[in-house]
Parts: sequence; C-alpha cells; structure tokens
Amino acid sequence: MSIHKKALGLTAVGFLTAAIAGQVIAHGDVTPQSIDVEGLQPLGEEWLDENPYNAEYEKRDLAVKIGESAYTQNCARCHGLDAISGGIAPDLRYLEAGIEGDEWFKYRVVNGAVRDGRVYMPKMAEHLSQEALWAIRAWLETRATDE
Repeated sequence: MSIHKKALGLTAVGFLTAAIAGQVIAHGDVTPQSIDVEGLQPLGEEWLDENPYNAEYEKRDLAVKIGESAYTQNCARCHGLDAISGGIAPDLRYLEAGIEGDEWFKYRVVNGAVRDGRVYMPKMAEHLSQEALWAIRAWLETRATDE
C-alpha cells in the first residue's frame, strides 16, 4: 500500500472518530444529575405507594417546579422535552392519573426496565431521591393528556 493511500485511510479514520465522538458528546451527560429538593416534605427511605406531592399537597407548586427541572435534567433525553416522546421511550403524558399511575411510575423508577439483558431504563431510584422522583411525577401530571 502506498504511503498516500495509507495517509488517506488514516485521515478517513480520524474524521470518522471525530464524528462519532461529536455525536456522543452532543447526546449530553448521561450521568443522573442530583436534584435540590429543599422545601419539600422529606419522605425517608421506604418508598411510598402513592405520590405525596399530589394536587392536595400544600407546596404542590414547588414540587411541580422541582419536578420539571429534575425531569429536564434526567429524563428528557429519552422521554422527550416537555414529556413529549419521539417514539422510542414511552410518552409519559399518557400515564394514568392517581394511584394506578403512581404504582406504575414507582415500579419503573425503582426497578428500571431490562429486556433481553439490555437496560432500557436505569433504576432511577438508585440515583435520585424519592422526593425528586415523586416531584417528577407531580410535574408529569401537569403534562397529562388523553388524546
């Protein structure tokens, strides 16, 4: 192989590597981001079955604000901005309201989702507090749709 062809091949590999690296970096930081839940009722380690930050919660607006930020930082890359899925991950605007939706949400954030040995969703409860996750659920309820 001539030096010219070898150099051309190495250049192509370099461009390809740079392009792939750029796409990986463009995806953003996939490490879960910690969430400041100051002001919300502390919930402890034992997972509740129902969202304590529901419509009757006195600081519901704060929970929703924290939940929106937490969702944007930790969930939007897969479930879509404003909870509008692009079709790969579930569109969380369609979660059932009330205890039925709470049960599904809790199950998913505690257990994650694995199919054929592939992680489709990490166990978010290992990375985020119960307060942060229930705040996300409170915000998702404001995005709910039944279209």
